[in-house]
Amino acid sequence: MKILQINTTVNSGSTGRIAEDIGAVLIANGHESYIAFGRGQQKSQSQLIRIGNKFDMAVHLLITRLFDRHGFGSKRATKRLIKDLDHIKPDAIGLHNLHGYYLNIKVLFDYLAKKKIPVIWTFHDCWLLTGHCTYFDSVNCEKWKTQCQKCPKTKMYPSSLGWDNSIKNYQDKKTIFNSIENLQIVTPSHWLKNLVSQSFLKHSATCIHNGIDINQFKPISETHSLKDRWQLKHKKVVLGVASTWDDRKGLSDFKTLSETLPTEYQIILIGLSKTQIDALPKTIIGIERTESVSELALHYTVADVFVNPTYQDNFPTTNIEALACGTPVITYATGGSPEAIDTETGVFVGKGDRKALQEAIITWCETKNSATVQIKCRERAEAYFNKDDRYQEYLKLYERSSVQN
Repeated sequence: MKILQINTTVNSGSTGRIAEDIGAVLIANGHESYIAFGRGQQKSQSQLIRIGNKFDMAVHLLITRLFDRHGFGSKRATKRLIKDLDHIKPDAIGLHNLHGYYLNIKVLFDYLAKKKIPVIWTFHDCWLLTGHCTYFDSVNCEKWKTQCQKCPKTKMYPSSLGWDNSIKNYQDKKTIFNSIENLQIVTPSHWLKNLVSQSFLKHSATCIHNGIDINQFKPISETHSLKDRWQLKHKKVVLGVASTWDDRKGLSDFKTLSETLPTEYQIILIGLSKTQIDALPKTIIGIERTESVSELALHYTVADVFVNPTYQDNFPTTNIEALACGTPVITYATGGSPEAIDTETGVFVGKGDRKALQEAIITWCETKNSATVQIKCRERAEAYFNKDDRYQEYLKLYERSSVQN
């Protein structure tokens, strides 16, 4: 069986690692795995296909900025991808993030509908359901249920300089995404599965939580060097990790926490740009983005709590990475973020409730963060978020769809 997945990145960031891990499971079970991607190029076990180049992406970016038509650029790049598909002749195709200035959704879906290739489509955000935005809950918008228009997030990713094409985008997506008959939608959270049922999509969704490599994300025994590096002796460590930091991920909330938490608390943020690090309060330790899993696991292990004050999210893999390293999670009640934890491994508070967030941090650091809690966190990750288990579910979907085809 030949499976080709499409995603913005490969083996980088949460969605790129998910595509890579699914490919690894396919290969381990005797199948051929291909991943077509838009940018970056980490090493991969799968055979890789680059979609377009920097010029194609720049033109797509210009189309987005000027005309608010994200997903409708990159025609030439997508037609070249289709030639590769004709050559490979995959038995099924796995779709992930289709936004990111690299793919033309109409060209791709016209081809998929014509060829009647089975499609397993994993939704990592809400862009597929809207006329513009990737998430709408931050502004309490429900236009996506009937007809997007006068979008309140036009200037946010994928940002337009002012033109609002949300009406046409919504109508086109509704037509395009319902054109495939042999389609299985997968959501990593029950929260997003529920949204799909309220959308224009005719297909229902199956929930498969994300998985991680629990043999890499695990408690690290030797932490003295890191503690010495950041002078963490006698400190309670509050960790935040994101691939891109902004107010959507709660960066301003961490800045507020740095002013109000007791002095024995040390906030560490991973994934910041150099500019962001320079602008941080001196009380926060800022670290640039890293692709090193061992470095991430070390920081997760050192942390007393992992805090995820996200305002827009589906099912953050950082939560389960922290659990796998034995660290309890404190998060806002945003999207599917609370689905990673139970009462023994963390807590969620109301979105934007910074006072409750701080109280939860202090409570878990001073009264609940024990060896027992660490064991419970690890056990939960092993039981529910082991990629070898979760991505076997994808394998079954691919094998089933291939047989039906």
